Amino acid sequence: MSISIGIHDLSIATTEYVLPHTALAAYNGTDIGKYHVGIGQESMSVPAADEDIVTLGATAAAPIVARHGTDRIRTVVFATESSIDQAKAAGIYVHSLIGLSSATRVVELKQACYGATAALQFAIGLVRRDPAQQVLVIASDVSKYELDSPGEATQGAAAVAMLVGVDPALVRIEDPSGLFTADVMDFWRPNYRDAALVDGHESIGAYLQAVEGSWKDYQEQGGRSLDEFAAFCYHQPFTKMAYKAHRHLLNYCGYDTDKDVIAAALGQTTAYNTVIGNSYTASVYLGLAALLDQADDLTGRPIGFLSYGSGSVAEFFAGTVVAGYREHLRTEANREAIDRRKTVDHAEYRTLHEHKLPADGGDHSNPAQTTGPYRLAGISGHKRIYQKR
Repeated sequence: MSISIGIHDLSIATTEYVLPHTALAAYNGTDIGKYHVGIGQESMSVPAADEDIVTLGATAAAPIVARHGTDRIRTVVFATESSIDQAKAAGIYVHSLIGLSSATRVVELKQACYGATAALQFAIGLVRRDPAQQVLVIASDVSKYELDSPGEATQGAAAVAMLVGVDPALVRIEDPSGLFTADVMDFWRPNYRDAALVDGHESIGAYLQAVEGSWKDYQEQGGRSLDEFAAFCYHQPFTKMAYKAHRHLLNYCGYDTDKDVIAAALGQTTAYNTVIGNSYTASVYLGLAALLDQADDLTGRPIGFLSYGSGSVAEFFAGTVVAGYREHLRTEANREAIDRRKTVDHAEYRTLHEHKLPADGGDHSNPAQTTGPYRLAGISGHKRIYQKR
């Protein structure tokens, strides 16, 4: 007998600060249309000095624990490509901050922006093995490129936490999945660098190749036809990339690429990413949150998910929205997380961008800039120190 497994709850978090793209355009003399229209971005979340993937992840996860408790959470899977340690999983810090039981497994997953989908699928496997347990999946990232680089305008930061279990209240994840992997150097960050390296032209081509490959495999595995889906959630390194990807998929499948049809399929999934920027692993699921928060009743309707991580790995899969989902949404809290951000000017943004903790092993405190429940207080003896307010 098959059981229904999927996303039971979903919560988002983003940073203390925001930089409007108008400020970036004024600084570098770019026509604002290049940002607002060309890449589809209006602003980008900027981390405070005392924010990182742990504080964002804990802030996203805490409301889930408050609503559902901790008794059934046996696993935390933390997906990120902004890892703060080469050995210790960032999720272990979160485990402590939100008060989970010691009888919990915690692990960190990495594969560029695809990591959260791997985490979701691993979670489904664990729940299928033991339906009594729930898995907390956290996707948390800070997207960072060098100042004055071509990728600077696509930066952002956010976290999404998802509770995965049986009889989900939001979205039931379906079998099968379509998979695709290719060894491509379109985006990478060597261990000795803080900022990623990007071949923009190569990256777009690699993404579109992955769309084709994962969809082809999805069909070969017996997946749904394209016209069954009510909407599509794509990874959004910038929101216009989702439109490029869907247009490419429609072309590949021999469908009309009318712009109104594409807008209807994607438009409501881009609202949060447009003002947050690229959040790497969290991006697809910010798209889901935005869709569920805005769309007319989606009960019983399938949604297509295309998760892409440079390098590259992609997966296409489907999820069906379950009855009564609206009663469990966090629409007001999601919007508050975005609206509460304080606007910084371009000079303040550059200072925050260049801030980093010293690596000398000494005692160093961080300025208290955040107002959220968790902060990175500083570092001592090469150990990060987190505070819960």
